[in-house]
Amino acid sequence: MRITKVGVIGAGAMGAGIAALAASAGLPVVLLDIPGHDDPTHPDRSKPAREGLDRVRKAKPAAFMDASAASRITTGNTADHLALLADCSWICEAIIEKPAPKQELFAKLESLAPDAIVTSNTSGIPMAILLEGRSKRFRERFLGTHYFNPPRYMHLLELIPTPETHDEVLSSIRHFQERILGKGIVLAKDVPGFVANRLGVHGMVVAGRLMVKHELSIPAVDTLTGALIGRAKTATFRTGDLSGLDVLVHVTAGLSQTTGEDLALVPFVHELVKQGRLGDKTRQGFYKKDKQDILALDWKTLEYQNVGRYTTDAIDAILKKPLTERLRAARDLPGKDGDFLRELLVEQCHYACTLAPELAFDLAAIDRAMEWGYGWELGPFKAMDAFGLDWLRSAIQQQGKSVPDLLARAGNAFYADVNGSTLVPSLGENNRVAVPAIPGQIALGHLRRAGKVVRENAEARVIDLGHDVACLEFCGKMNTLGVGVMDLAEWALDYGVKNGLAGLVIGNDDPRTFTAGANLAGPRQLLEKGDWKSLEMLTKRFQDTVMSFRFAPIPVVAAPFGLTLGGGCEISLHCDRIQAHAELYMGLVEVGVGLIPGGGGTKELAFRFTNALAPYEEADAFEGLKRAFKLIALAQTSTSAHEARSMGFLRPIADRITMNRDVLIADAKARVLDLAPDYVAPTMRKMTSMGRAAVANLDYALWSFKEAGQASDHDLRIGHEVAVILAGGDGPPREVTEQDLLDLERDAFLRLLGTKETQARIAHTLTTGKPLRN
Repeated sequence: MRITKVGVIGAGAMGAGIAALAASAGLPVVLLDIPGHDDPTHPDRSKPAREGLDRVRKAKPAAFMDASAASRITTGNTADHLALLADCSWICEAIIEKPAPKQELFAKLESLAPDAIVTSNTSGIPMAILLEGRSKRFRERFLGTHYFNPPRYMHLLELIPTPETHDEVLSSIRHFQERILGKGIVLAKDVPGFVANRLGVHGMVVAGRLMVKHELSIPAVDTLTGALIGRAKTATFRTGDLSGLDVLVHVTAGLSQTTGEDLALVPFVHELVKQGRLGDKTRQGFYKKDKQDILALDWKTLEYQNVGRYTTDAIDAILKKPLTERLRAARDLPGKDGDFLRELLVEQCHYACTLAPELAFDLAAIDRAMEWGYGWELGPFKAMDAFGLDWLRSAIQQQGKSVPDLLARAGNAFYADVNGSTLVPSLGENNRVAVPAIPGQIALGHLRRAGKVVRENAEARVIDLGHDVACLEFCGKMNTLGVGVMDLAEWALDYGVKNGLAGLVIGNDDPRTFTAGANLAGPRQLLEKGDWKSLEMLTKRFQDTVMSFRFAPIPVVAAPFGLTLGGGCEISLHCDRIQAHAELYMGLVEVGVGLIPGGGGTKELAFRFTNALAPYEEADAFEGLKRAFKLIALAQTSTSAHEARSMGFLRPIADRITMNRDVLIADAKARVLDLAPDYVAPTMRKMTSMGRAAVANLDYALWSFKEAGQASDHDLRIGHEVAVILAGGDGPPREVTEQDLLDLERDAFLRLLGTKETQARIAHTLTTGKPLRN
């Protein structure tokens, strides 16, 4: 049941976001909404859908992975254009959260598109109610698809099958959502709130009540419920502003009614809604932005104050610890902060243990739902293991609650490694079951625990992926590239050749960062010592490491994702293939620290863009250099892998994009095995440089930036060095090799290191984590 065309009904934030995601994945999409006018002759009846598309076009962060994908969406209205859905393979309903309009729409779709899979994006209406009056065939092709906002960035998708959903339908929609749209799938039971929102809303309600009880401030609660306990930085109230306070009131009221639980928000939230203070969409809610300052609400007076970030010495000390240690330390926090946090954690853990069998089909699904949907580093049951189950059972009893059955039979931990498998308590019986695998995933963490690490140091590891493929994994802070990475890269390639491996993958399982680039701490120490010989050797060695991936006798595939900056971009550019995750923020950003891309990046773009124009006799080779110069001098960074392709970091055909981060390593491994049977390593390239004339043209562009106040004198110096490398030197045109440009890179890199301006930029970045313009 291949899905080739998508229909979305409802062009609000969710519907338009789902349409943008499907279009970004390459599918044609029909986006409909209610008519904007009752008059059937009115020329702009489709205004609601058109405006919905306009909103996601302008959304920040961007809803589209490539702006051009918006052209794949056709808009219309449900009165005049419902027939456009007739040939859609999948139709997603995302209209008003009331049963009657949804039921009326499904009645029309039943006859209009009998072969389509139809899903509802309802956040809480039971599927059984939505299906009232529908035929057996419609029921078999129907289920819930509960996305989280914004759909592009939130990994979680809850699938809610009914007892009548056909297995093939569920299998088809799951495969499509996982592989084509990149979602992390959790199968939820058809209960109010499903999994993530049921637990998340409960947590927000309890946090608000305990804040009032312990007389804490809103910033204090956000500090205590954010990174301190491994949850999203937006924590509790910042998340509320993002969601909308009116939405919170609506959702909590609905869940209270359908579940019979008391999920009412604290009274001051209702007062804010009455006053129209709804969060980010009205520019004030729990927080308010005042020029450059962020003001926090005093919930007692409903006035805003600039109180800054809340912290204490104890909190600052805990935040420096690894996550598992952080959780154990947070549970023992002193004072009323600790009293609040312990009471909150006990309440949330008790709730999760009690409701788990009602919400999901397996325990791991609940952890995945909170990790993928709410940004928790560890789901509730993994966090309970970190807190310690004996402590938790005792704390629950101290608060006058009974220990839930699931917690009682968990023993020492919910997650237990048994004979190489991870087992968790069953939600239905008194036994343990294996954690369901994510389809197609190669989990590096699992391989590490299974003893598949072949060699490692503080900065990198080499892991056996099976089928004669190894993985070079970065593992230092922000996965920066230092001597340890270079040592392991050299060893890995030598190991691969000597042991007849099919090839090498370069990748890791960090949630956000492939690599932030070169580790500047080492060069800075050498700089302070005045050890220029060692600096030159270190620079040359990094260039050699990057080029070793290009000339290796076995295929090397990079699997970049997230932040892929500086040296990480250079490594990727020199691999045989790039298998990138769709969320790729790639760029050569060295000018921000006063340097040029010195690991082959400048050279590679010069060759790549110049050679791309070579087949066209009338093409001006300078256009290729100008394109490279713009990327480097402006430190341009992609906002997606699709944009990285249009920028030239990814090649149009050779390099591919994986939508689902969970299967990125597996896809990269498959590329290696595809290349291996007839692999021949590339040879050193040559080209005719443009020389002095190109340098002069690029220098003129730099001067224009300075005249416009957009560049400093040092920016001009850096830009001139880039221009000289791209042009193959500041002399007459000549034939140059890749090595010639690498030598120019290295000389320029070292010259800039010797300037006080670059040294100041490096020191500022290492100290603050931010760039310095000087």
